Amino acid sequence: MVEVSSNEAGGGGGDGKRSSGCFCSCKKEDFFPEESFQSWGNYMKALGETKMRLRNRLTTRSSEDEEVNAMTERSHNQMKKTLTWFDLIWFGFGAVFGAGIYVLTGLEARRDAGPAIVISFLISGFSAMLCVFCYTEFACEIPVAGGSFAFIRVELGDFLAFIAAGNILFEYIVGGASVARTWTSYCATLLNYKPDDFRIHVTALPENYNHLDPLAVVIPILIATVACLSTKGSSRFNSTAAMINVAVIFLIIIAGLTKANPENFTTNFAPNGPRGVFTASAVLFFSYIGFDAVSTMAEETKNPGKDIPIGLLGSMSFIICVYCALSVTLCLMQSYTVIDVSAPYSLAFEAVGMKWVKILVAIGAVIGMTTNLLASLIGQARYFTHIGRTHMAPPWLAAIHKKTGTPIHATIVMTLANCIVGFFTDLGILSNLLSIATLFIFTLVAISLLVRRYYVQGETSDSDRNKFIGFLLLIILSSIATSVYWAVSDGWIGYIPTVLIWFLSTLGLKLMVKQARNPKLWGVPLVPWLPAVSIAMNMFLLGSLDAASFIRFGVWTGILLLYYFFVGLHASYDSAMEEADRGNVEAGHPVTAVSSSNGLVHELPDCVMYI
Repeated sequence: MVEVSSNEAGGGGGDGKRSSGCFCSCKKEDFFPEESFQSWGNYMKALGETKMRLRNRLTTRSSEDEEVNAMTERSHNQMKKTLTWFDLIWFGFGAVFGAGIYVLTGLEARRDAGPAIVISFLISGFSAMLCVFCYTEFACEIPVAGGSFAFIRVELGDFLAFIAAGNILFEYIVGGASVARTWTSYCATLLNYKPDDFRIHVTALPENYNHLDPLAVVIPILIATVACLSTKGSSRFNSTAAMINVAVIFLIIIAGLTKANPENFTTNFAPNGPRGVFTASAVLFFSYIGFDAVSTMAEETKNPGKDIPIGLLGSMSFIICVYCALSVTLCLMQSYTVIDVSAPYSLAFEAVGMKWVKILVAIGAVIGMTTNLLASLIGQARYFTHIGRTHMAPPWLAAIHKKTGTPIHATIVMTLANCIVGFFTDLGILSNLLSIATLFIFTLVAISLLVRRYYVQGETSDSDRNKFIGFLLLIILSSIATSVYWAVSDGWIGYIPTVLIWFLSTLGLKLMVKQARNPKLWGVPLVPWLPAVSIAMNMFLLGSLDAASFIRFGVWTGILLLYYFFVGLHASYDSAMEEADRGNVEAGHPVTAVSSSNGLVHELPDCVMYI
């Protein structure tokens, strides 16, 4: 029989006491409590077992019960269930409406799409809505703070979940930095300065990293303070600000349409053709990504099965309509060739002689980006909290403050990361990086949904499992082939085989493979068509991005893998083995084998599934 340590996985030390949630009261055990990191000898033994441990983590899937119960218990204190569908609708609006519409509309209209920017918004909005459907089913069924990280961990396993987690954090850091820099641009405009006047130009630094932004540091810190104090209080602030912003948006549209010139919209509608439209769509997908922050609030939602579908789908539907209306208004007011790329709406109203609306736009933009940054910081802290619960990141980050019910450690760390990136990096670099990470993650979530519906350990027959794997691979590969053909060719003949294979594979999955699981609370309609279309759309938009962005994405993924092989793999493996031992001891089962660093080979509990 193995003695189980009293040190909880997410706790604050070896005495088994609960963490108080204080940022300063931490020690080495809070960051590396696992057996593999207790001495250099243990660590070297763990490195020697990397192959075996990697094989274990590649094949191990978490369970819903583990994510909802065992993982949340590692934070010791619980998040408070205070949110309703009303809160989530406004959090969705606040999370999505921000830098994307106020800045990227001008950038992409002038650079790629022209007035056809409205079609670009429709395409990226349609793709985002497909992803929202996938997220909604998972968030109802697995209501935890981990969002897509937890969803992928349950259906695709630990390793892919970690890669997704790293990109999730990357997405949020880049997104928060983008919003913070845009906040500075519109604040400057509001005070009758140029967008770059509040930044410090340092010629010694490389281009795109040499306009230092002090406000992009100050504002996130102030907003993070609000987020740390109370989730419900943050929701009230967000709802009030978002409602004011909606009123401002309608005034902007009405005022703009009084200065509409149809020739601006119809002349050279799509200057760069379909390729320009889809290139803009890939970048503008950034404008919709905030919705996944809402899924991380499932753990704090009173009735996830009801509140999450209303909150996510309701806010996204409204956002798509608003984005299209605002983009049409902008392109009716000014020719796309003269739209300003930093503060397009403010300067467009100034150009048509409506300076008072310029001030209104700046106020709306500052409010919008404040709520956007608030929702972003709340979402990324909750992601990081759940990642810490699994020990893929230091478990110190999983701590929930006893009084506030908020993840203060994770909030502070993620805010600092946002500040560092936002202080240095240009928005153009940030938006392209963000779109790649986001589209990659959303593709994994759509794949996870198909796995969830069509494969259940012990229930799906070998025949159905093999057919499902075959059809799923064909859907993914044909989607990739379509995207690659789009990226390298101007012809159309190559789409015939790729699209046909995608269609027949999805049809085959529908007709020849029995669904193994039905949703308990709320389910995605039109399965497998809707998630298969989501996979194809995400891949297609990825093919519209530039090669440099893929290189940067590859470099970041390489860094993630280095961390995983030297730290994350061994920490999460030890944590899983400790949890398995604890489960066996509590169930009265003897632990017959022995683990890696201390000589024991652990047996995983029955709740862990293998694919």
